Amino acid sequence: MKRTLIFCGALLLVNFSLTAKDFNVLDFGAKGDGVTLDTLAIQRAIDAAAATPNGRVVIPRWWTFLTGTLQLKSGIDFRLNGELIISTNPADYSSDGVLVASNAPNLKITGSGKISGRSLEFMTSYDAADEWWLFKEWRPKMFVLTGCTNLVVRDLTFSDAPFWGLHMLGCENVLVENVTVKNRLDVPNDDGIDPDHCRNVEIKNCNLTCGDDAIVIKSTRQTNDFGACANIHVHDCKILTQDAGLKIGTETVGDIHDILFERCKIVSSSRGLCIQLRDEGEISRVTFRDIQFVSRYHSDPWWGRGEAISFTAHPRNAETRIGKLHDVLVQNVSGTAENSVRINGSADSRIQNVQLENVAVSFTRWTKYPGEVYDNRPTKVLSPIEPHAMDAFNLRFVDNVTLTNCAVSWATNSPAYFQNAVLAEGVTGFKINGFKGDTATHLILEK
Repeated sequence: MKRTLIFCGALLLVNFSLTAKDFNVLDFGAKGDGVTLDTLAIQRAIDAAAATPNGRVVIPRWWTFLTGTLQLKSGIDFRLNGELIISTNPADYSSDGVLVASNAPNLKITGSGKISGRSLEFMTSYDAADEWWLFKEWRPKMFVLTGCTNLVVRDLTFSDAPFWGLHMLGCENVLVENVTVKNRLDVPNDDGIDPDHCRNVEIKNCNLTCGDDAIVIKSTRQTNDFGACANIHVHDCKILTQDAGLKIGTETVGDIHDILFERCKIVSSSRGLCIQLRDEGEISRVTFRDIQFVSRYHSDPWWGRGEAISFTAHPRNAETRIGKLHDVLVQNVSGTAENSVRINGSADSRIQNVQLENVAVSFTRWTKYPGEVYDNRPTKVLSPIEPHAMDAFNLRFVDNVTLTNCAVSWATNSPAYFQNAVLAEGVTGFKINGFKGDTATHLILEK
């Protein structure tokens, strides 16, 4: 497969002839006691900095500021050195996010401080049977950055997000670097980083812990046309999640192409590498390489069933005009998992042109949760949870798929439903070169 990938890093225009002018929020009336609502004072500092070339808003170290929505502006450096604590009162929000920006070029959000999201205060109770928190009707996102160009988010930490974390919608020329996420593993929908209809994005050296997807590239349905999601490079990140580690989808309304994930370590997940095509967009030219992962079962509400790799193309519902998933390369990837490498298209959308090179997976069971299933969610066309034996590589409705120097190993005393090394159903153009490893119970099958 010929791979031509062009990744454009963040285009950062810095004029070193200008000296930054600081706007300390304490000088604008902020109390910084963690109790007084400081939204208006901080916003005054933001507005003043935006009216000054090279303005820098300073959230000073050792101070704690309670805030609702802050509207960030073009050209400023929002320097977070202290701590922001988000308000739990919906009346303190003018948006569905805490740090928000709209069409703000040359915005920087930097600093060694943190944003505390107080996630449990947006929950009603803990469901012990399903092992997750139940959320209230309203909860904010940590960031909603829309239509921003030459955007930098660097060095800061956010924790306990009650909903999505860093949501970037329709942004171009973006650098996300050295961001730490410390969300709870038992809070749903607390994604780490979500580039949505974004282009020319680099995400690097981030450390993410979250209950939901860690880094997820998507194209959500919007009233405005924000264009494709393209030229995104994710690398050198460490991930701990109860959902997918590195993911595309499920929202795939627009095209997503030229995506590179590399040199990442997924400490734990419910799916290590994941692509979920569910809508009319086209996903193409995606590469995963030099990645280590662990994937395991969790309690039933969490999406994913311990799949090592899961690439699926299933209509969201009977009315969906589903797009295409094609030209995917998985290279130098290894890990331990409780479920299959799964590449499953559908009669409505066959997956095409997939190469797996030097993919080595060790399969075992170590969690208490029921196995022998695949997770097809979200879809109303297939069974959401499908009973299925566990094959190391399970291929359905795929054209032109090659396994080169791939390897499988099985734990001793594997469960009886651990079966084939490779099971291919409805597959054309299938090639295996240099495969290592035995089946769990019997020979490779092809139907």
